[in-house]
Amino acid sequence: MFDTLLIANRGEIACRIMRTARSMGLRCVAVYSEADANAAHVAMADEAVCIGAAAPAESYLRADKIIEAALQTGAQAIHPGYGFLSENPDFVEAIAAAGLIFVGPSAAAIRAMGLKDAAKARMAQADVPVVPGYHGADQDADTLAQAATEIGYPVMIKAVAGGGGKGMRVVDSADAFADALASCQAEARTAFGNDAVLIEKYIQSPRHIEVQVFGDSHGNVVHLNERDCSLQRRHQKVIEEAPAPGMAPEVRAAMGAAAVRAAQAIGYVGAGTVEFIVDGAGAPRADGFWFMEMNTRLQVEHPVTEAITGQDLVAWQLRVAAGAPLPLTQEAIPLEGHAMEARLYAEDPQTGFLPSTGRLAHLVFPEDARVDSGVGQGDDVSPYYDPMIAKLIVHGATRDIALTRLRAALEQVEVIGLATNRDFLHALAGTEAYRSGAVDTGVIARAADVLLAQPAPAPSALGAAILCAAGLWQGADRWDSGFALWSRPLQRVVLDDVAYGYTVLGPGRVALHLGEEDADALIAVKHPSGWEIDGIRYSRVARAGDTVSVFGTATHRWVLGDPLARKQADGPGSDVAVAPMPGLVRAILVSAGSAVSAGDKLAILEAMKMEHTLTAARDGIVAETLVAAGSQVEAGAALVRLEAEEDAP
Repeated sequence: MFDTLLIANRGEIACRIMRTARSMGLRCVAVYSEADANAAHVAMADEAVCIGAAAPAESYLRADKIIEAALQTGAQAIHPGYGFLSENPDFVEAIAAAGLIFVGPSAAAIRAMGLKDAAKARMAQADVPVVPGYHGADQDADTLAQAATEIGYPVMIKAVAGGGGKGMRVVDSADAFADALASCQAEARTAFGNDAVLIEKYIQSPRHIEVQVFGDSHGNVVHLNERDCSLQRRHQKVIEEAPAPGMAPEVRAAMGAAAVRAAQAIGYVGAGTVEFIVDGAGAPRADGFWFMEMNTRLQVEHPVTEAITGQDLVAWQLRVAAGAPLPLTQEAIPLEGHAMEARLYAEDPQTGFLPSTGRLAHLVFPEDARVDSGVGQGDDVSPYYDPMIAKLIVHGATRDIALTRLRAALEQVEVIGLATNRDFLHALAGTEAYRSGAVDTGVIARAADVLLAQPAPAPSALGAAILCAAGLWQGADRWDSGFALWSRPLQRVVLDDVAYGYTVLGPGRVALHLGEEDADALIAVKHPSGWEIDGIRYSRVARAGDTVSVFGTATHRWVLGDPLARKQADGPGSDVAVAPMPGLVRAILVSAGSAVSAGDKLAILEAMKMEHTLTAARDGIVAETLVAAGSQVEAGAALVRLEAEEDAP
């Protein structure tokens, strides 16, 4: 076994790998960009090397700098994590040429599965079922359109070098094909440097079920059961679970055997995931699954497999990379209970899930769940990388128990400073479709109105916010010191531009005036763990800066002082479309003089590894475009200005 490991990644996966490596007695080396100088994975490592500027292309995608850092620090092996260079065969070959060990499969295996069209052809030869489609080399737009017509709509356009939900579009009709193809190719070109695509029949109500496989250098290949990753938004996984709901033992065996054949067909060594698309009409069937792709790396959702098998997959990776055989045979691999994982992101569901950047002014994670994270309170979420804050993983003897624990864990999350998908996840885990296990990739789209609804706060929750804003939340304990605070006059705080009054009645008792009449007042009584207001106990209220949050099944926030000063200029009816975050202007889709309607596309901004489309807030005429395609802009930068039709010259 090597004694020093370099982790060629950042964030939660770098921290997670280090925890296992440390437990095995290995010395850990981190690499980091200038933006990550104070990151958790840097502080956690035995040694850390700066490899470049914030942009991934200048740091985490620089294979030469990573290998140089390994040689300088005496690392004998490199673990790629996931993303960045984890599935780059040239990187693997460069590591081998430097005399180092790559913790993962061979370059040949990565290449065999790297292009989806070639991979599907190879899988068909290995008797692994594949979805009907066009996987040809001819990328002429007319050829692809004709193939889509022959396959039959709806179809899925996929980047052959894709992954992570990028470079994928569902097309329902021939009229929409050309625009979808151009958009898909542009995103693929940006993300992967390869705009080639394939066309597949789109399975209605599909489920996304994947199988964890593992191979060693001694010819052994096993699977570690399956995961259901059907809860997706824009092809990005949101909540994963293991095992898949409704999976019969004989179907699990058939799917696992197919996944093992897939790995054996390419001489696979290390951790990998074979992904299948499954007919969602009823329970999974042995004749109702088809190969989609293979991820030749560790997956984000690997913790749920660890939970149901009791195995540390990173430890398996490190031992296999060192030449050891797999620690278990297929027959010895357990499947115990049920596990779920939710991905907590810095993103705003109310603005189309735009990533949110800034400082985590207040951050609390649940105590009764496994939390994989690379950030803590006071850390920044930058615009340069994936906006994941943490993964919450729970396990229970049954699916119902695991689901109850997942919802409880989400409810315990507290974040101030950034918008997150915490409430969205909690609502999603509570939908009837998910509770019943009747999941498919369309669940989120069908339930969007319910999932994005923002319940109004109860009057008592507003009362809790008033106490916190007034500085009384934790201060009532000192009221027993003899001060005659019960004689204090009516005082006021301003929340969201509304003034509310409160009166201290005595030690640990406050009257909260929510309206004009005394009858509107609520009585708040202090308890050791919080306050009781209108018969409801509140214990989780926090203030960071000028934001007060009350946490429960939903998060309610208020801003102290005048919130109008905080509003951005790009609200409904705005004349100017602005960048919601720092990024690269990929395209300006209109020109001066163009007539647009509300909702029309104006520009495309690339930020946080994704493309974001900016649309017109109202009908009007484009007065001017304020930036050019290719410009790097800051948050709030004006991109396109509109004017009313009657104002146009």
